[in-house]
Amino acid sequence: MSFWRNIAGLAVRRPDAAECVDCPPGPPGEDPAFSTAVTALGAKLAKADGRAQVSEFDAFAQVFTPDAESERNIHRLYDLARQTTRGFESYAKRLAKRYRNCPQILEDVLDGLFHIAAADGVVSQEELDYLEQVAWHFGFSALAFRRLKATHLGMAQDDPYGVLEVPHDAPDDHVRSAWKKALVESHPDRARARGLPSEYVAVAEAKAAAINAAFDAVMRERRGLALEGVA
Repeated sequence: MSFWRNIAGLAVRRPDAAECVDCPPGPPGEDPAFSTAVTALGAKLAKADGRAQVSEFDAFAQVFTPDAESERNIHRLYDLARQTTRGFESYAKRLAKRYRNCPQILEDVLDGLFHIAAADGVVSQEELDYLEQVAWHFGFSALAFRRLKATHLGMAQDDPYGVLEVPHDAPDDHVRSAWKKALVESHPDRARARGLPSEYVAVAEAKAAAINAAFDAVMRERRGLALEGVA
């Protein structure tokens, strides 16, 4: 199974994304530049937490399986690249430049890298930092990376997006609608109108406060990111 077929099988979103007319012709897995960059990124990710393990290569082989003819070369490149994380930026930039008009392919690569990072049962902070930097070089926003992280690792309990139950890259008007809906459903007046005890009213007040705080946090963060973009 080629690189691309395995990525598409993992992502199961748009397996025909390789047909994008703005990208190099043919499936990415048949593009030597793609195969080389992905192999190096996967190998260097395995070294990000200081210990490259066999399970991580097995996970790499599950997601980015080379064809039989190139398997030996891919294995050799992987062994060489995993000696250090140094130089991963150049591979990420090269891949981003080559597939800059096909963000779905770049996201599929990130999905595969998350799979490798989780192979040993724990995604370390060093691995997360590595993945975030790769995503940045790919041109993904901080919010888009947060969505990817939540997809693979689950949403943090204190994540304001989780409180509002919206995706990290949801439009502002979607976030605002979700905030209003959640506030109506949890408003203390509803508990009072139903004749519930004061303890329930207190819980409803706490929920409403948490919802308001989550909305404020999301909008404050987005304003900050927008200002950084202007700067």
